[in-house]
Amino acid sequence: MIIQRVVLNSRPGKNGVPVAENFRLEQSTIADTVPAGHVLVKTLYLSVDPYMRCRMNEDTGSDYLQPWQLSEVADGGGIGVVEESKHHNLAKGDFVTSFTWPWQTAAILDGGSLQKLVPQLVNGRLSYFLGAAGITGLTALLGIREKGHVAAGASQTMVVSGAAGACGSLAGQIGRLEGCSRVVGIAGTDEKCSILVQEMGFDAAINYKKGDVAKQLRELCPGGVDVYFDNVGGDISDTVISQMNQNSHIILCGQISQYNKDVPYPPPLPPDIEKIQKERNITRERFLVLNYMDKQEASVLQLCQWIQEGKLKVRETVVEGLANIGAAFQSMMNGGNIGKQIVSVSK
Repeated sequence: MIIQRVVLNSRPGKNGVPVAENFRLEQSTIADTVPAGHVLVKTLYLSVDPYMRCRMNEDTGSDYLQPWQLSEVADGGGIGVVEESKHHNLAKGDFVTSFTWPWQTAAILDGGSLQKLVPQLVNGRLSYFLGAAGITGLTALLGIREKGHVAAGASQTMVVSGAAGACGSLAGQIGRLEGCSRVVGIAGTDEKCSILVQEMGFDAAINYKKGDVAKQLRELCPGGVDVYFDNVGGDISDTVISQMNQNSHIILCGQISQYNKDVPYPPPLPPDIEKIQKERNITRERFLVLNYMDKQEASVLQLCQWIQEGKLKVRETVVEGLANIGAAFQSMMNGGNIGKQIVSVSK
C-alpha cells in the first residue's frame, strides 16, 4: 500500500531554531497484509508538542525520550481509525491512540500498543484525546495535584507562564477548579491575554512583551505568588520566583525558552534567584507525568467530565494536511499558536 510519511530531514543543532525544512514529506509503502495481533490504521490526527524539540537532537538529554533518526519517520501522539484488524480486542471502525504514532497517513501497528477511545467522553471531539483529555491535560492536572499543593479555601494565588499554550491554558483553569482563589497568566500577545481572561476564566493576564512584568505582577498578585506553573523558564520565571511566598511551590512543567539551548534540564537558576528559592523554601522539583500513569484513568475521566460540563474550555490550533506538519512544528516553537497544536491528516 502506498502512503505518505514525514521523516527528519536535518537537525537544527542543539542551539538552533527548528524550521519546517528540518522535516521532509515522502512517499513510501507498507505491507498489504496485516500480521496476527496487528491492525491497519488510517491516521486522523497528530500532535505537535514542545517536548519534541529535544528529539531533533542526536542526544535528547533524557532517559525516557529517544531521538528521531535522520531520514526515518518521526512519531508522537496520534489518533486513527482501525481499517482492518487481526487483534482480538480491536475491530474495524474503532478509534485508537498511541504516544508513538508514526507521522504517516496509514500504518500497521501492534494492537497491544494502542488504547481504544470512547468519542462520547469528549462530545465527539476526538482530537481532545491528544490535548485536554490526553497527555497535555494529564500533565496540567497531575502537575497541580502532585506538585502544586493546592488546597481549597487557602486563598492561594497561581501564576501560569506560557499560559496560552496547550498545557498552560488548561493549567490555569484547573488551578481554579482545584481551589486557587486567583489565577494570573503570562503570554506573548494582547490577543492571547484577552482569550485567557474572557474565555478561560483567568483573573488577569500579562503580555510579557509589553511594559514591566515585575511591576505588573506585583500589582496583580499583591499577596505574592503561592503556586507557579512554569512552562517557560528563563527571565520570566526568574521574575515570578522573586515574588513567590514562603513555602510556595513551582510546578516545573516545561522550559520552552531554553529548548533551543544546550543546557541541562531543568536549567539551573541564576545564583540570586536560587538564593531566594532556598531562603523561602520554594519547592522546584522536576515533574514527569509518565511517573503517575497509575492515576491516568481516573484523571482522564475527571478531565472529560469537566469538558462535558463546560468547566474546562479547550482551544486548538488545527493545521490541515500531513505536508504541513513541519510548518506547524515551527509555528508552535515560535509561540504562534493558541492552545493545542494539532495536525489533521485525514477526515
